[in-house]
Amino acid sequence: MDNTYKTSTNFFVLLYYSIVRDIRESDGNAIRGIFKEIMQTLIMVGVFYLFINVLGMRGSVVRGNFVLFLVSGIFLFMTHIKAVGKVAASGGATNPMLKHAPVTTLLLISSAALSTLYIQILAMAAILLVTHVLIEPIVFYNFKGFIVCFFVAWGAGISIGLIFLSLSQFFPTAIGMISSLYQRANMIFSGKMFLASALPGYLLPMFMWNPLFHAIDQARGYTFINYTPRHTNLMYPILITFILIVLGLMLEHWTRKYVSESWARRR
Repeated sequence: MDNTYKTSTNFFVLLYYSIVRDIRESDGNAIRGIFKEIMQTLIMVGVFYLFINVLGMRGSVVRGNFVLFLVSGIFLFMTHIKAVGKVAASGGATNPMLKHAPVTTLLLISSAALSTLYIQILAMAAILLVTHVLIEPIVFYNFKGFIVCFFVAWGAGISIGLIFLSLSQFFPTAIGMISSLYQRANMIFSGKMFLASALPGYLLPMFMWNPLFHAIDQARGYTFINYTPRHTNLMYPILITFILIVLGLMLEHWTRKYVSESWARRR
């Protein structure tokens, strides 16, 4: 019992320092790194605000707070793609960090996922606070439901990033391109700029495969009292997340058993 407790404590201590390392890796100054994440989200909100207004699409969105409509989609989008990119790049069986005895692939994957979640929650809280105080009051119809969808989008990003991480040991160049393509395709296929219920029936199949599309549409159902998602459900991204995590961990475990040092030199 004591050994189990000590092992668990050591793991969480290592996880804490790994998260700090991941956060500081992108920028030496933690405050500046968080500010950069906030600015990325703000720039995206501003771009889509102008885009929707210039194209005259504002009337096609849900009635209510227009800024809340934008950020409800962009928060989930940013969290999802950041989780995909961070986990996919966390380093698989050939990561040099694994040469240090306490470090495991589970530790690297967990720290990458949690550091992304930490930064995105801080960015979301800061943007909502500034908007609420300086622009207009922010009111969620069901904030708990929105947060559940937020975590579903994050979990789906982890699962997809884990698949990319596992396969990148075999096809590093191809998987890197596919990962980038997936993240860019979600600029459109995530549905963050429009409502799923407003899409024509013949376009829906182009979006229904995407777990992020379901998470964002369900999040807007919890955000606005006068919007009810009719074409999406939350169970789909949850099931996809669990299936891909299991497959990714199995593949990563198999890869670790047969890994070769020469694999790392192909990158």
